Amino acid sequence: MEEKYKQQPSDVIKVVLFGPESTGKTTLSEQLARYYNTVWVPEYAREYLQNKWNNERKTCEPKDLLPIAAGQMKLENELAKKATDILICDTDLLETKVYSEAYYVGDCDPILEKYALANTYDLYLLTYIDIPWEADDLRDKPNEREEMFRYFKETLEKYGRNFITLKGNKKERLNCAIEHIDKLLKK
Repeated sequence: MEEKYKQQPSDVIKVVLFGPESTGKTTLSEQLARYYNTVWVPEYAREYLQNKWNNERKTCEPKDLLPIAAGQMKLENELAKKATDILICDTDLLETKVYSEAYYVGDCDPILEKYALANTYDLYLLTYIDIPWEADDLRDKPNEREEMFRYFKETLEKYGRNFITLKGNKKERLNCAIEHIDKLLKK
């Protein structure tokens, strides 16, 4: 049963966009996939939660997190087979864990936590909050951006993940990400 949260073995380099809401992760995921002529893994939670909002006018609840995690890993595992040398992931289960803890007072389902920590990636691109916040049906923390950024950064540090912080405009972020990804590709 837990297999659906597990990352399948793959030879591709995996890069994750990681950070608070409305910090340019999806835009940069698309740009990087285009640049490297590969596929990118969208954030499954957006589709899942938008459908829930549209149909029930309800936001995310703790019971939604495991279905979101399963959907995210299904997408990642399928798209890893289609990637060239690199797979760009708009999010990962560690990000879902961060949101679980931030929204539900430190609580995280043990299964989600297990796989959030077990799944591995070559590089995390931590997106800073210097991009203007844009409202939508799902975003709800415009006044907590600094606090959320700190939480994301502390999580990467706590679990010893390889990461860089991306700041600046879209072009600056893209160039910085390419510079660091190219280093991984040369190894």
